Amino acid sequence: MKASIRSPRLSLRDLLGREYTKAVCEARAFASSVDVKQFESIAEEKVDFYPKEFEKRVDELVDSVGKQVCPGFKTSARGATTDAFIKSSKFAMAPLSGYGFIRIGEDGRAYLISKSEHYHASLGHGFPGYRLIENAKRLGIANITHNNTRGHVTRLLEEELVRVANGIAREDRKGLESVLSSKESHVLNRIINLETGSLAVEAALKMMLARFFKLDKTFPEPPYAGRTPVFLVIADNDGGKEANYHGTTILTQVMRGLWPGMYEKLQQCELFVVQPIRINDGAHFEELLSRYDRGKYKVAGFFHELILMNYGAIRLEESFLQKAHQLCLDHDVPTCVDEIQSCIWSPELFQFREYGLEPDFVSVGKGFPGGQYPASKILTTAAMDTLTQFGALVTNGQEELASLAYLITMEFIQANAAYTEEMGKYYEGELKGLAKRHSQWIDRIEGQRHLSSIFFRSEDKAVAFIKHMNGACIDISAHTYKPNCPPSALTKLPLTSTPKMVDFLIREMDQAFSRL
Repeated sequence: MKASIRSPRLSLRDLLGREYTKAVCEARAFASSVDVKQFESIAEEKVDFYPKEFEKRVDELVDSVGKQVCPGFKTSARGATTDAFIKSSKFAMAPLSGYGFIRIGEDGRAYLISKSEHYHASLGHGFPGYRLIENAKRLGIANITHNNTRGHVTRLLEEELVRVANGIAREDRKGLESVLSSKESHVLNRIINLETGSLAVEAALKMMLARFFKLDKTFPEPPYAGRTPVFLVIADNDGGKEANYHGTTILTQVMRGLWPGMYEKLQQCELFVVQPIRINDGAHFEELLSRYDRGKYKVAGFFHELILMNYGAIRLEESFLQKAHQLCLDHDVPTCVDEIQSCIWSPELFQFREYGLEPDFVSVGKGFPGGQYPASKILTTAAMDTLTQFGALVTNGQEELASLAYLITMEFIQANAAYTEEMGKYYEGELKGLAKRHSQWIDRIEGQRHLSSIFFRSEDKAVAFIKHMNGACIDISAHTYKPNCPPSALTKLPLTSTPKMVDFLIREMDQAFSRL
């Protein structure tokens, strides 16, 4: 490893601007009747995002994984959730505390969060840079806002997301202003702030449907009124719909094969059709587009992830997606890259940029706010900006502190792009070495960099492997229930992972395979 973690050292004034923080301090001083200088000192406090002492201690804690490190908590609350959630609950692993990529469970043992706490703890636990959020609270920056009163921090974030998504240099303000005012297609310069990834993707779905149906009676006749919208998604290996996952709203669940009775009626009434495309099969994509983009049908949109994190972390190929997106462009078919899972884990922050794509929609969330707040977004274009305010709306989507969490995470990741890429390649390379050593059990390594999985040759070996890893307090999960998808063990390492952590994880995996 040549690259090392870099630690930006910034204040709220550095991040949010001198004039804004001055105004905040003056407002808080008036409201609290406290000398403004006390607040100015908070605004000016430089915070070391990832001090060497923190990094060193997290590395030391790797040696504690699997061990009892404190007495634990024996009288945990019963709770009152649904039967389905109760069946999957593991209270011993529930967090008492966390430090970097280590979680201390209610059983008092130290766990390695090799899934980044189900994909949203991109920087691990207790990331020191988030101290700026606490400073913002001390300044009285109001988190509670509404769509009509989006604060400066949220609007600043919107500009920053547009800048990064379009590859504009930080100092190129003129270039950013040009993009923000652009009416050209495929220029991402509109953002709707939402709470969850499900709502972000649903907003894209609504804007695609608005080309077929009126949102309300005041709308003009849509360009494809009277035709049946057909949505293209990624198929599972049986040709069904279960590989794609774009949220938990009704229609996105229908897109992945849930509510089959309702879908059958929607299809019979020619209101909504879903067609799955074979993974990385450009010819099949072209065939379906030709079949369903004429006559009474019109392809309404193409939804896809880049790495199928709910289907074994299979990675879609650049050549397949580039061809598919070009065909969509030729046929006036909007594209939605669902980056809820992959965003921030790319050195470019948006993985679609690595693929060279120009989508109409990009959904982001999970890793951007680092698990501090639920805060997802849909990025889109002027051409797709067709809904009224109430067409895609949540009350809490504009939270200022959630936006600040985004900005802090983005500063850290942009400063550590080289480390992200090198560390990710190191982990992926070590996994491929593992696959060679245990080829009798491992079929292949899938995914990319931190988002990688192990495909097994048999389901029983995958289950035995996961049992050993979980027993060693490594939080890793198996995909053994998807149709015709090889059983797999899924990982998503925090971006603050270190060579020592990766080496420890690979050693534990080696031991697990040696016991199969």
